[in-house]
Amino acid sequence: MATYLVTGGAGFIGSHITEELLRNDHNVRVFDNFSTGKRIHLQMIAETTENPELLDICDGDLRSYHTVLEAMDGIEYVIHQGALPSVSRSVQDPLTSNEVNVTGTLHVLYAALKTGVRRVVYASSSSVYGDNPILPKHEDLTPMPLSPYAVSKLTAEQYCQVFTRIYGLETVSLRYFNVFGPRQDPFSLYSAVIPRFITAALQGEMITIHGDGLQSRDFTYVSNMVRANLLACEAPAAVGHAINISCGDRHSLLDLLDHLAALTGKEIKRQHTDARAGDVKHSQANIERAGKLLGYEPIVSFTEGLALTVEWYQKQMHGLAVPNETAKS
Repeated sequence: MATYLVTGGAGFIGSHITEELLRNDHNVRVFDNFSTGKRIHLQMIAETTENPELLDICDGDLRSYHTVLEAMDGIEYVIHQGALPSVSRSVQDPLTSNEVNVTGTLHVLYAALKTGVRRVVYASSSSVYGDNPILPKHEDLTPMPLSPYAVSKLTAEQYCQVFTRIYGLETVSLRYFNVFGPRQDPFSLYSAVIPRFITAALQGEMITIHGDGLQSRDFTYVSNMVRANLLACEAPAAVGHAINISCGDRHSLLDLLDHLAALTGKEIKRQHTDARAGDVKHSQANIERAGKLLGYEPIVSFTEGLALTVEWYQKQMHGLAVPNETAKS
């Protein structure tokens, strides 16, 4: 049994990590300011886990170093999911994105160093690659960030590497590729594409596509990210590295809509608007390094994950009890 701090542990990905750690009988402290994370996620987990006493919730902001330092007490591993997400949000408000994503991560790293944490696993992003035409993206490509969000993720990632090289703090950065799954908020102004599309399709609403719809993404079901984070906490060879985590393939938005039409049995209504500033045209990961350094491979495919996600949203819309165990990790 180990003790973990999950920053952003009430969020979409963070809550799945928290749930899996509790399922494996670890002590988990969630650090979240609940600006985008939801208390209901933690309530659901606490109600269904066999060991709710292993869950500790710390209401705090990454921008407060002393609050972060207090939350580090007794922690062995930090899984740092806390961030202000969204490319479009960062374009509108780059200052806050930098404060949370860069300064907040620096606070996490320095507090972890001061309290003797064994390892910090950081949630980076495929956005650091920008619109480099080379596919699939491998970790040795020169980063070309196109948005303040991407810059913030890359900067925080480099802070992790510096803390490993200079201070000896073990860090691993995982570059996420378009994560989706249950608990993802479809109603925020900055929602990811899959929960928005699923909700609109189920309600028979018009789906808006920015651009021609041929832009493609390496959509990755959340269980794969959970698995990667747990592997990254232990893998000796991963220290100091940035590592792609994805399924290693890609699907266009039009292909996504075809899958949703088949899964929901509904005609998908769509309209096209101008492409958004800062958006990348194509994204696909080379995941060889993840396999070599972490022993990682996807455990849920895109099509299987999409079917699980649609089923979850269908149950949500019909007010049915939704089990937490959507992961296969």
